[in-house]
Order: sequence, then C-alpha cells, then structure tokens
Amino acid sequence: MPKLTQYNHVFAIGTFFALLDAYNNGANDVANAWATSVSSRSISYRQAMVLGTIFEMLGAITVGARTADTIKNGIIPIAAFKNNASVQMLAFTCALAAASSWVMWCTRHSAHVSSTYSLISAVAGVGIATVGVSKVQWGWNNGKGLGAIFAGLGMAPAISAGFGASIFMLIKLVVHMRKNPQKYAVFTSPFFFLIAGTICSLSIVYKGSPKLGLNKKPAWFIASATVGTGAGLALLSALFFVPYIYCKVIKRDPTVKWWMFILGPALFKRPAVEASERSVVPNYAVVQEDEFASDSELGKTASDEAITDNGSDNEKKVVQVEAQQLSHKEMQAQAQDKLHAQLRKKKGPMGWAMRTLHENPMGAGQIYEKHNIITFCKRLPAMIVCGALYGLYYDIHAAQTGIAGTPDGKRMARVYDHAEKYDNEVEHTYSFVQILTACTASFAHGANDIGNSVGPWAVIYGAWSTGNAAKSKAPVPLWQLAVLSATISVGLITYGYNIMKVMGNKITYHSPSRGCSMEMGAAITVLLFSQYSLPVSTSMCITGATVGVGLCNGTIKAVNWQRVGLLMLSWIATIPIAATLGGVLMALFLRSPHF
Repeated sequence: MPKLTQYNHVFAIGTFFALLDAYNNGANDVANAWATSVSSRSISYRQAMVLGTIFEMLGAITVGARTADTIKNGIIPIAAFKNNASVQMLAFTCALAAASSWVMWCTRHSAHVSSTYSLISAVAGVGIATVGVSKVQWGWNNGKGLGAIFAGLGMAPAISAGFGASIFMLIKLVVHMRKNPQKYAVFTSPFFFLIAGTICSLSIVYKGSPKLGLNKKPAWFIASATVGTGAGLALLSALFFVPYIYCKVIKRDPTVKWWMFILGPALFKRPAVEASERSVVPNYAVVQEDEFASDSELGKTASDEAITDNGSDNEKKVVQVEAQQLSHKEMQAQAQDKLHAQLRKKKGPMGWAMRTLHENPMGAGQIYEKHNIITFCKRLPAMIVCGALYGLYYDIHAAQTGIAGTPDGKRMARVYDHAEKYDNEVEHTYSFVQILTACTASFAHGANDIGNSVGPWAVIYGAWSTGNAAKSKAPVPLWQLAVLSATISVGLITYGYNIMKVMGNKITYHSPSRGCSMEMGAAITVLLFSQYSLPVSTSMCITGATVGVGLCNGTIKAVNWQRVGLLMLSWIATIPIAATLGGVLMALFLRSPHF
C-alpha cells in the first residue's frame, strides 16, 4: 500500500508530540538521574550536560530498541486495529499528546512524575477508547502487558533500594569504617570500574540491539566479553587512575594536573610534598547557607538584628519584627532576583539577554499596544537566548538546600543531622568514581526510556509510510533513536534544572560515596528491567536507591519522608490522569462528525 498522504497532518502532529515527549523526558527523568551527581558536587551542571548527552545517545542507540518494541506492540495488540493504519496513527498520536502535555505541566511546576508511566497509561487509555477494554493487554502477556509493566511500579524502587544500600554498605565497611580510609578508598576504586564496565557491556551484548546480532552468540562468548571488558577497564583504572588520585588525595600534591594521569605508575615516584605546601581538597559538605545566600534570603531584617543586639523583649517591637519577616515565597523571590542580578553582570550571550530583559520591561496596557509591541520585539531574541542558556547558569545548590529558617530548611537540617559525615578526602576520591557511575546511569536511562517516545513514533511512521498497520512490528529505525535521544539531551540542558532543584539533597543527605552507590544501584535495576523488555521509570529507580542509601545511616529520620510521600503521590496520580487525557482525546477525534 502507498503512503497515507491524506494523513500527513496526523503524522506531523504525532512527530511534534514525540519530540515534545522526548524533550520532557530529558527535562524530567534525565535531570533526576544527574541530580545526584550535581547535588554531591562531584560534577558541575555543564559537565553533566556534556556527559549526559554522550551516554544517553549511546544507551539509546545500542540498547533502546528493546523497550520501544514493548510500548509499540505489548499494550494494544496490532490485530485489534484490523489493519486500519489511520486509526493506529491517530491512537498513538493522542497517547503522545496526552503524556507529553501532562509531563510538561508537571515539569513546569517542578512536580516530579514518571514520563514512562505517563506514556504507558496514556496508551492504555487510548486503547480503551479505540478497541475497547477487552482488547487491551491487562495481563502479563509474556512480560509485555500492563500487568508486567505496572508490577515494576512497586518492584523497581524496592530492588533499586536494595542494590544501592548493598553497594553503600560495602563502601562503608571496606572504606569508611577503617582507621586510614583514604588509602582504602583509592586502592578499591578499580572495583567500581569493573562493575560499571561489566554492566554496560552486558547490556549491549546480552539481548542488546538486534542490529548488532550479539544476542545470538554462545553463553561463553557473552560471559568472556562482558567480564573481560569490565576487567580491562578496571586494569586501566589501576594503571592510570589510582596513581593520579593517590597524588591528589594522599600526597595532596598541588602540582599534579589532570592530564598527568597518562604518566601512570610514574606518579608514585614523585617527591613528597611538605605539609605546609599541600593542597586542600574541595569541601563536599551540604550546608544550608550557600555562598549565594544573603541576610535577606535568610529572612533577617534590620529590626530583627536590632532586637538581637539590644536584647529587648518589648512586645511591640517583637510584633513589628514578625510583621517584617519575609514569607517563604518572598525569600525565594529574593534569591532568584539575586541570581538574575549576578547573571546581568556576565559578558556573554546570557548576560546580554538578562540585561535586555531587565532594561525593557513590558509597559502598561495590553500586548497589542504599540509600545508593548515594540518592547516585545526587543525582548524576543533575549527570551530565546535565556530559554536556551538559563539552565546552564542556574544555581542548583542554592535552590536544593532550601532557605535556612523556612519549614523546608528546618526539615532538611533535621535530615542532615541524622546523616554521618565522612572524611572529605575519601569523598573527593568517590567524586571521580561518581562521574563514572553517573555515566553508567545515563547509559541505562537511554537504553530504557528512549522507548517512551520512539515506540509510538515508530508506529506512526511505519503506518504512515507503508499504509499498513502490521508494518509497525518492524524494528525501530536507527535514525529515530538518534533524533529522539538528541532531543532528550536538549530537554536536559534547557529545562532540567526545574527538577534538579527539588531532588537530590531534599530526599536525604548526599555525598559522592553515597551518590555513586545510588546511581549504580539505579543503573543495575534499569538495565535489569531493560533486558526483559520492561519499561521502568528511571526516576523511581534513583528515588528508591536514594531512600535505600539514606536508610544506611541507621535511622528513618535520615530520610525526608514528606518529599518521598509527595513523589509517590505524583507517581500514582499520573496513571489515571494520563489515561483519562489520552482516552478522552482519542474518543473525541475518533467519534467527531465527518464531512
């Protein structure tokens, strides 16, 4: 059959919402995956963007086609469409529209939801409206039905918490509880390279991309290839990484530069540095008062300080001070104003854009007033630049830690007090390891979550290009995986800060040794589910791992259960809301009057 050229508009709309869903995925789920590394100060936001882009695309292109096939064919059976390609195109377009709209609204309001379960729920709702309740695959369906997928809603966070807690307890016993933890941290670091290399290579070789054909190899080949890759990476780290980090952490040699890792074991022979000349490693402690904070941000006023200094208990003055205390929203607004004032001082495009917006406010009256039209034309280029670059300059740490004195700040202070603080040199060692685990987690996310967008888009494209609904069973084209993985990265770069600022340290106390355990636990869980073609929420996995590591402090008070409860509520609410939106959209378009 020829192309369905009469449905070009449906294909165009479906493509738009597939790109929007991928963008939201990056702004929501990928941002959550990298929030742990940024929160722990192991990596800057900009460095996370670069590495996130690389490893997202690698995971999506090499492994991502598997979960895409589940969303394409596992929820609504192809036979239910009775070879009606146009209805199939419309169904998946409505599912994408419902899911992407819901996730976009939640991301805008910094509400963290699962883009995976949003799309799956929307597809189920569309299936009910299109082919009826009985045709939707509610059962297990060989691991591809809704029963199997929603089983992961409870299984994934619990499994991830177990993996994350196990890894951190191993670090705690082997490194943190030793008398000389710095050396143990340095010389055991290759173990994490072994784990990361083995997991990534296993995901590619064992049931990886069908185009590679590696899944047809014998078991001995798979085992030797994956373990050999991990062992090779561990050997390279022992030869080049260990000597470099030994000089940085044990010797604290300020003359050692990053490129000197190529010297390998020769770095051990460098002369010792006197104590007075030793460098100081960065401070990884999470504090409420960031460098960005000011007295006004902490809710202090001149009257407040006067009463403190004079020790006056005059009731009238106390009432005046309470009246002048800033509300939580006012303190947040002042913090944002301070950030914007700093950005206006920069010389690059971002500084120009912020100055332009500040110097050209919209005037009185409606937008169609002449002076407002002129002002809007001046502001438009600056608004575009800000939209593209604002996330790269956002102060994640100031936004995450909360503002001291507010209910949120007090709650986080109580959580931090119940978390044991470890040696700063040890945490510095694990800051390098955490970059590796973050890249592994990003690879895992690309392998799993790319199916959210590319599965429906592959159905739409296949039905439109062939005119045959059954053709949607064909493998996902490589170019579609590449385009959507790039779109995911754009979402992370431009809008991911909205999710990062409410994750990370607002669940439990973060540090590099804790963060690498969380990321590795989440990555193992995501890749495990990917191998069985089960789309699972990366957000749920990293949240479960974060809670599991937080509980390793030995008390439930080390976890912010209010934040965890809000996350769980948003996950559960997503299912009926996304399903209803998708079903209503499909019912309206499918049963609208025809002329």
